[in-house]
Amino acid sequence: MQESATFDAKKAMEAYRTAFENGSSEFLTRYPETELYAPVRYLMGLGGKRLRPVLVMAACEAAGGRPEAALPAALAVELFHNFTLMHDDIMDDAPLRRGKPTVHEKWDNNTAILSGDALHVMACEALLDAPDKALPDLLRTYHRTALEVCEGQEQDMAFESRSDVKIEEYMEMIRLKTSVLLAAALDMGGKSGGADEQTREALYEFGLHVGLAFQLQDDYLDAFGNPKNFGKQVGGDILADKKTFLLIRALEKAQGADFEALQCELGRRSEGKVQRVLDLYRHLGVDAELRDAMAGQVSLAEGALARLKSHNPKALKDSGGALALLHGVAAMVTARLS
Repeated sequence: MQESATFDAKKAMEAYRTAFENGSSEFLTRYPETELYAPVRYLMGLGGKRLRPVLVMAACEAAGGRPEAALPAALAVELFHNFTLMHDDIMDDAPLRRGKPTVHEKWDNNTAILSGDALHVMACEALLDAPDKALPDLLRTYHRTALEVCEGQEQDMAFESRSDVKIEEYMEMIRLKTSVLLAAALDMGGKSGGADEQTREALYEFGLHVGLAFQLQDDYLDAFGNPKNFGKQVGGDILADKKTFLLIRALEKAQGADFEALQCELGRRSEGKVQRVLDLYRHLGVDAELRDAMAGQVSLAEGALARLKSHNPKALKDSGGALALLHGVAAMVTARLS
């Protein structure tokens, strides 16, 4: 990606993020300063890239609408995302979120469950501020996506006790658990901007493939990333025997001594385990397979954007920042590996 395009993408992202943060702060003033909403304000206040709401607003503008029209959908998507984080942290017994204590650690499990439930309801309330014409479709997309995310989480939990997970099952699980929410963010943004069905389909497909690429990237960086650059413990998934693309493909490909060596590492946390497993991954070539899979998803995402531009060129003539952002998001996947 050229430097100018990268700059435009960053500038656009910051503008959308600022607009979202202002809208989010105003929305939260609707709710009283009580113990039920304190964890909500705490978790929302931890920040983050705000990628999902930013994509809602960018998709709205890319479809020819005003970004402000997408604020209700952007709020709904981000509130729902934080609801899943609050409950996921309980399930995973995670102590930290973005470097700060998780809600159930700072308060307790019951408070986190109840405040998480409130977050979900607040997301639905935020969406009710969307234009009347768009609201039925937005509600259908939101609720279908919410159920799909739950299905993906259930599959991920089921994989923990299975030794026969296939790569096709894994890809379907991450599609549901991670990708559909990104796809829905773009679809809902397009609908908020008055996009037709073909434009929304292209936006949804873009988000789906970008979401898959980001999850595959997480698998790769957990194993091969530089902790100084990415702030994470290298090999955490390996130590936990987590069913990732790398482990599943290694188990599918390994034979003889390689298979025995890999099986010996499972269920153990012995010294040197991470390096031994990484050596096996490289020997089996699954690291290269994962990079190819990521590149393939990015290519499919860019293809969806090309169809969007071809189908709706007039609406896109004044939304260069939005398009730069969408291209920049796709480019982020491979850029973080260098």
